[in-house]
Amino acid sequence: MNKKLKEILSTSMYLLIVLVSTFLVVTYVGQRTKVIGSSMEPMLMDGDNLIVDKISYRFQEPKRYDIIVFPFRYADKTYYIKRIIGLPGETVYIDSQGDIYIDGEILEESYGKEQILDPGRAYEPVVLGEDEYFVMGDNRNNSSDSRDPVVGNIHRDEFIGKAWVRIWPFNKIGMIRHQ
Repeated sequence: MNKKLKEILSTSMYLLIVLVSTFLVVTYVGQRTKVIGSSMEPMLMDGDNLIVDKISYRFQEPKRYDIIVFPFRYADKTYYIKRIIGLPGETVYIDSQGDIYIDGEILEESYGKEQILDPGRAYEPVVLGEDEYFVMGDNRNNSSDSRDPVVGNIHRDEFIGKAWVRIWPFNKIGMIRHQ
């Protein structure tokens, strides 16, 4: 009986360690998320599965062009994946030709090449606060992002993390390119 009790205790401890480790990793290090929709095409496609790095921003500031994950304010368990365009303290403006300006300088980018048809609330300069970010989807005309007042500016404390690795589909497994 003593041997069986030791085995039960040993197995229980092993399972407890696995559960605690899993909880710590998912809470503080990384978590899986699934892309739903086409707002980040062609970089991320509908159905892609990603691992979100939740630890980087504890040690470094978010940068322009980082692809981040954050919760939608008005729906539980709904997360958005967007690219950082404007940084704290900057002014973002989109002109009638669809060009994006940051502090009066045109934004040079290598994605999101389509002409923006609707500048949304950025038709007037949007001044970002000290912890606010302006985010946009790469598929500019098919994205609900900071141009929409419902999404608006994203505060740093809302970030879940940075898109890190695509794990599905298998033929596209790899690190996510942010610039």
